[in-house]
Amino acid sequence: MAKASMPKRRQEGGDETAVRERILKAAFAAFTKSGYATASMLEIATRAHVSKRELYALVGNKQEMLIACISERAKRFDVPADLPMLRDRQTLAHVLASFGTKLVSEATDPTVIAVFRLAISEVIQAPEVARALDSIARERSRAALRKIMARAQASGLLTGRPAELAKQFAGLLWRDLQVSLLLGVAKRPNPSEIARRARDAAAAFLQLHVLPKDAPAA
Repeated sequence: MAKASMPKRRQEGGDETAVRERILKAAFAAFTKSGYATASMLEIATRAHVSKRELYALVGNKQEMLIACISERAKRFDVPADLPMLRDRQTLAHVLASFGTKLVSEATDPTVIAVFRLAISEVIQAPEVARALDSIARERSRAALRKIMARAQASGLLTGRPAELAKQFAGLLWRDLQVSLLLGVAKRPNPSEIARRARDAAAAFLQLHVLPKDAPAA
């Protein structure tokens, strides 16, 4: 009797996590194909091979699905828990280059570019897409950079406000790459190109922030 009342997905051996992941993939596919405002819960349920009831039970409404889709990807922008102690400028340069490489690698992924394009295309009809993208994904990467800058400042390796320092490094790192990718006029850089871009950004950033004791004699 217990088996007969068990949800179909349980009988098929699928757990809630696997089904939830399938729903989020289906939701993202529906958003990018039909547009966030136009995509229906029925379309998402059909793509995920689940009932509408399961959609609401495991993820929620359409806006909650959008937030979940963005949040899952945004976790990749966190600063590693094993971030080395920033004892000198060389270590800081390495940390900035490593994080910059990770940031560009993740943010230039075709699925991420697709989310940005979705947000732009839906800015009038569904502005919540852009708000979610900015407050979750972009803020997570900004917070990670601010954390690195704050640690560097606390170690006496940088002066200035962490938020402003983070913005400056991000500007040196990205230049016009993201806009060019959104417009489709540039190809995604390969891993070696991304690593070189990050190293160059770190070097340029530190050159702009030479401490008085490190400045060359006149």
